[in-house]
Amino acid sequence: MGFREHAARVRRILGIVLAVLLLGGVAAVLVTGGDKDTGTATKTVRGVIGSEKAEFFADPQVVKALAAKGFTVGTETSGSWDMEELPLDGYDFAFPSSRGPADGLRAKAKTKDKAATAPLRPFYSPLVVVAHSTAARVLAGNGLATLGERGTTGTLKMDAYLAAARADRTWQQLEGSAGHAELSGTLFITSTDPVASNSGALYLAAASYVADGGKVAGDVAAVTRTAPLMRKLIQVQGAQQAGSDAPFRDFISGVGNPLVLVYESQVAAQLLAGRPMGDLVVLYPDTTVNSDHTLVPLTENGRALGELLSTDPELRKLAVRHGFRPQGAGSEFTAATTGHAAYLNQTLTGVRQAPVPTGKVLHEMALRARDQGDTA
Repeated sequence: MGFREHAARVRRILGIVLAVLLLGGVAAVLVTGGDKDTGTATKTVRGVIGSEKAEFFADPQVVKALAAKGFTVGTETSGSWDMEELPLDGYDFAFPSSRGPADGLRAKAKTKDKAATAPLRPFYSPLVVVAHSTAARVLAGNGLATLGERGTTGTLKMDAYLAAARADRTWQQLEGSAGHAELSGTLFITSTDPVASNSGALYLAAASYVADGGKVAGDVAAVTRTAPLMRKLIQVQGAQQAGSDAPFRDFISGVGNPLVLVYESQVAAQLLAGRPMGDLVVLYPDTTVNSDHTLVPLTENGRALGELLSTDPELRKLAVRHGFRPQGAGSEFTAATTGHAAYLNQTLTGVRQAPVPTGKVLHEMALRARDQGDTA
């Protein structure tokens, strides 16, 4: 082999070695960069949540705050009652919107240690009715609601509203509705499917409590007493959504029914984000139900996440930014929403909380309202 051939061969070998070293260097940079991107997250947890909490978990600041505490959280959405139909294998937690479906999920969890699945309630939100300003004024003019000075918040009189529902009253029968094409047909509140969704079921809990003279339904007989009215409240709506997110978005975009049942958190999040409110009016039912967002741990990591959401100051602050009221500290919500008191009843003054039936009774009530339960 001549000198030139030998030199060329050496250059080829050196080129291959250099290429390997460069590739190795790039690989090392990619791995290191990946470590930086994930922060300190060391636990990956997966859960199923109500749709009203999807924006919270997707918030980059929430993702960052969780990563700083060692968590990467993946979520899927479902109606709260529908969660019981899901296989729980592979989930670290389930996060429905109240205690009823949470009790069912605990019973289904494949663990003999029920203490391990004891629920945590990091935050809550009362149910409210959003209305367009014309609809709110017509309700107030006919004794079904009262409005504050600015007309952007008020109270829905549940007794009067349920009396109107019993009588199948239409918007056209209410004074002041003439000339408003959007106010036509039967007067009703749009809610979610009570068989699938928590907010729809809690709507029935509050309505049945008022309809039965301030009594919480405790058995089938109580469910039977109010079943005809509950059926009217639900069946007049036709097709219903399985989650509260879509009806609220429809309302904000100006389509759908002029009265929609939502979580206060959805309204508060809209306000705190500085999004346009249009002619939205927030009506707090004088008898309503708080939705205690209830995390059911299915693994140790799921429990650790629930405890973190309940106690970490930064995550509690971010929960408020998404409109939720942290458990045990009303001042956090009040301070954050001071500039939006024209829309929000920050202290829930004049609002009575109805007790919620057990999950079993509430589920039967929902089935009867949909004509799917025992009609004997």
